[in-house]
Amino acid sequence: MTSTAGPRFYPFDKLIIGFCTLMAAAILLLGRPLGSYLDSLAFFAGVVIVVILVARCLDPAAGRWHALVRLLYPVLLFSFFYTNMGNLVFLMHDQFYDWQLTAFEQMILGVNPTLYIDKNLLNVWINDLFSLTYASYYPMIPVFFIVLFLNRREGAIKRSMTAVCTAFFISYILFVLYPIEGPRWYFASEYNNGIEGLIFRPFVEFIIDTAAFRGGCMPSSHVAVAIVIMLACLKYYRRVGWALVPVNIGLAIGTFWGRFHYISDVVVGLAIGIFSWRLIETYYSKWTPADSPVGKERELQRDYVT
Repeated sequence: MTSTAGPRFYPFDKLIIGFCTLMAAAILLLGRPLGSYLDSLAFFAGVVIVVILVARCLDPAAGRWHALVRLLYPVLLFSFFYTNMGNLVFLMHDQFYDWQLTAFEQMILGVNPTLYIDKNLLNVWINDLFSLTYASYYPMIPVFFIVLFLNRREGAIKRSMTAVCTAFFISYILFVLYPIEGPRWYFASEYNNGIEGLIFRPFVEFIIDTAAFRGGCMPSSHVAVAIVIMLACLKYYRRVGWALVPVNIGLAIGTFWGRFHYISDVVVGLAIGIFSWRLIETYYSKWTPADSPVGKERELQRDYVT
């Protein structure tokens, strides 16, 4: 069954299309030589086409499979967005700025935390603990949205997905505006010890070596999105949200303990996560077209705290 009234775009659809349009315009204006960015242009154009087709052809009212794809398709796109941003790190700049960030942290803290940890604090059990909390990010997004879907909380999915997209896209734009390669590369010659772990450290290293790119460091999009998920859980599943507080603290520590980020990246990621959630909580209803009274009543009934 396809919609005959034309595509209806949710706020997160519009955000995805807007981000793709913005990045494509930036490439056309700044990308030189343009030929080296054709893959990225094709990616952003392809995503826009996918969003339009999904909005045009899938109606959540037509069945659960329609609803699953229509509401949760952005979860499948996030990894592709992240990987593609690796091609755009030097779109505006021709260097990394770790030297500025590390000088700032040295001035504020008196030490470079990642070097201090290397010399004084590394322990195989602690390494694995913070690797576990860091790795909790990877299932966090799909599990959260699948649970909402299984509980038929369509309104919560739309609102939360919009906030997650906001946090991701702000983070990705900052990757381009202020390229930071990260401590594992910048301080590579200064570390005295490897980070040993029993189970979770090797797993995290495998994920990073496979999927991460050099330059997606400022801010920590992991922290930004994990904060959004935690705040959403505090609204829709309060006990789960409180349980995520220590997990997210461990995740944040794990980002710089594991040499993936600087503390500044974590602080900025935290600010982006809070800002994204508050922005959507404040303005979402103003961006959403009026639904039928019955549909609104059902959405409100589903979005209670448990």
